[in-house]
Amino acid sequence: MPAEPTDFYSPRRIAHPAKAQFVFATGIECSTPMIATPDGPLRRDQMEECGHYTRWREDFELTRAVGATHLRYGPPYYRMHLGPGQYDWSFTDEVLPVLRDMGIIAIIDLCHFGVPDWIGDFQNGDWPALFGEYARAFAERYPWIRLYTPVNEMYITAEFSGYFGWWNERLTSHQGFVGALKHVTLACQIAMEAILEVQPRAIFIHAESSEHTHANAPELVAEAEMFNERRFLSLDLICGERISAGMYAFLRDNGMSGAEYARLRSVDFTEHMIVGHDYYVTNEQLLVAPGVRRGAGEVFGYGTVCRSYHERYRLPIMHTETNLQQGATGHEATDWLWKTWANIQQLRHDGIPICGMTWYSLTDQVDWDTALREKNDRANPLGLYDLDRNIRPVGEAFRRLVTQWQSTPVLPYGPLDIAGGLGD
Repeated sequence: MPAEPTDFYSPRRIAHPAKAQFVFATGIECSTPMIATPDGPLRRDQMEECGHYTRWREDFELTRAVGATHLRYGPPYYRMHLGPGQYDWSFTDEVLPVLRDMGIIAIIDLCHFGVPDWIGDFQNGDWPALFGEYARAFAERYPWIRLYTPVNEMYITAEFSGYFGWWNERLTSHQGFVGALKHVTLACQIAMEAILEVQPRAIFIHAESSEHTHANAPELVAEAEMFNERRFLSLDLICGERISAGMYAFLRDNGMSGAEYARLRSVDFTEHMIVGHDYYVTNEQLLVAPGVRRGAGEVFGYGTVCRSYHERYRLPIMHTETNLQQGATGHEATDWLWKTWANIQQLRHDGIPICGMTWYSLTDQVDWDTALREKNDRANPLGLYDLDRNIRPVGEAFRRLVTQWQSTPVLPYGPLDIAGGLGD
């Protein structure tokens, strides 16, 4: 007879720990937007600036060393898609088999904030079909890969490129925002169609910024409500969520045709989808004047913001990005990691189906203190490791967290294994 538990609060033992597949992930920072400089357009390639192209084997070893089971990984799309039907697979042919053989499960970002020079920018209406061809070719070449983020942070891509005027086309209008948004969401949909024809077991983890705008004055409430509806548009358009009359009018008034909207609602891939939440201390914003927002800090916190998205989509969730800059004490990032994990535990306790958590990225980044708009070559201490590949305190904390919680099941209160899990 097994001994009776002596502690009333002892945790329940998982019957089959080999099937415990909660995802602990990190990522290689792989943004590639174009910015304007006094000398002309400049490509920001974070894989190059952070040293990954020369140290990728070491980076994969560090991923394993810190305990991550999955790696968000964005091969350099702008280097690989050379023209219609023309591809350069030399880099991915070398690195992706090594990643697979090391037992690290890749979540592939096919487009991370930038397109090839010959495409131009996200206002190009020819791009979605061309991107679908690239996605199909990628899936055919690497058939073992099942987890994809077709277009990373579609909302942020459209906002930074078409509304804030920071990247790529550098437009500053609602028309610019909608122009980019309709193309990135259609490109995402066409890519999903193409990948599923090659890999029917594909799962799409749509990493998206999870946000909330707070009004600073009564006269700003209506505009804040507009931003709080607008934040959902990218996921609404690919998940088939019926948008409000106000948002439909916003899209139509700023360049989306009825046919384009109907095309996005014509297929349903939600059975293959996980909604990704990227949440930083800057994701909650304060509207201080018409059209003017600034970071509000952690007002509601991730738990409340997460619930607003889950109530809308009712799909499985993965926490796909967070970080915090290491400060003078070295504990700020570690405290943020444990605060994030506490929110995730509480959400799971309440039955919210969160299947993974991500610290982004593996190493420090470069010039994200200006959102890559300025070429200062300034290292930002955001990673689990610094750019010399020395582990940071948050890296040690992440490793401890994984060791302590590695037997967490993939879904709260649910089957341990869903569709073969989130493996390859």
